[in-house]
Amino acid sequence: MSNVEQSMPVSLDQPLLFKTGHQMKNRFMLAPLTNSQSHADGRLSDEEFHWLTLRAKGQFGLTMTCAAHVQAIGQGFPGQLGIFSDDQLDGHIRLAAAIKAEDSLAVAQLHHAGMRSPEALIGESPVCPSQNAETGARAMSLAEVQQLRDDFVAAAVRAQRAGYDGVEIHGAHGYVVCQFLSAETNQRTDEYGGSLANRQRLLLEIASGVRAQCGPRFLLGVRISPERFGMQLDEALSTCQQLIDQDLADFLDISLWDSFKLPAEEAHQHQSLLAHFAQLNLGDVKLTVAGKIRTAQECADVMAANVDFVTIGRAAILHHDYPTLVLENPEFEPISTPVSRDYLQSEGLSPVFVEYMNSWKGFVAQDE
Repeated sequence: MSNVEQSMPVSLDQPLLFKTGHQMKNRFMLAPLTNSQSHADGRLSDEEFHWLTLRAKGQFGLTMTCAAHVQAIGQGFPGQLGIFSDDQLDGHIRLAAAIKAEDSLAVAQLHHAGMRSPEALIGESPVCPSQNAETGARAMSLAEVQQLRDDFVAAAVRAQRAGYDGVEIHGAHGYVVCQFLSAETNQRTDEYGGSLANRQRLLLEIASGVRAQCGPRFLLGVRISPERFGMQLDEALSTCQQLIDQDLADFLDISLWDSFKLPAEEAHQHQSLLAHFAQLNLGDVKLTVAGKIRTAQECADVMAANVDFVTIGRAAILHHDYPTLVLENPEFEPISTPVSRDYLQSEGLSPVFVEYMNSWKGFVAQDE
């Protein structure tokens, strides 16, 4: 049962070797975090460069970009970093080199928002596996699905050319790959819809294409949602096992929202949501989870549940040097929220990013 058989939890400061040959110096990954700091055309801004490289300097063993869209029509938020054009390549070259200079693995997350692309932002109706009245999204043609697959793969090739160590395919959070996986949003009647195998097809073809074009030494991760967004736990687990069995992932990034919760589905509440994924037959595929991992003790608790490394989001926004703070103090707890705008700017967030965080309830202190 792979890492389930480990007799003792691994220390957070212990290096981790992936089957690609890449090594993380510790067990901390920076979560891919929306920040709206880059340019309107998808080029990297100095502000986003500063935010990410400061986390690499803060000793994250793997520093992941925000969700970078692979088609212009797949943009999900203003100021999103793009990876759909060679016009954006120079920024990625600069960013990847600077992250790697801090002895942190540099990974680009590949993304397409699908029906979650705001029409006002992309200038046309968003696209989706099937027509969606709520969002006004139109169904993609078969040719468009195949082009989407090819553009994900082309973005991975672009990331490799830029010098990144690898990419992560964003298959979570109700974005386009998740929309194809979900029986709720995917009502197609062709080979990309209907059965679970058909709904998995787009993700598996993207991952297979990345492997074929970038080779087995290019780090490949996949982010999956186990519930919400029309996802069923059994189907999420099946999708993960397919990726493992077909050698289409070097790591799985499971977005739990809360790493310590029970599954929403009553039939699976005999153990934690995390435990269901730790019991996958992982082989040499590594497992990370994200969701309300804040304190040093919570990091240790997640690692003790047979997880290979922790993915840190909110706490990494609050502390650019979160790994250092945790490794130095087993009692570490992040600063309490809300925090001031000045504090967040001192942690490398631009005013635009701070304003985005202001939309998170209780995160930014409100002015008197």
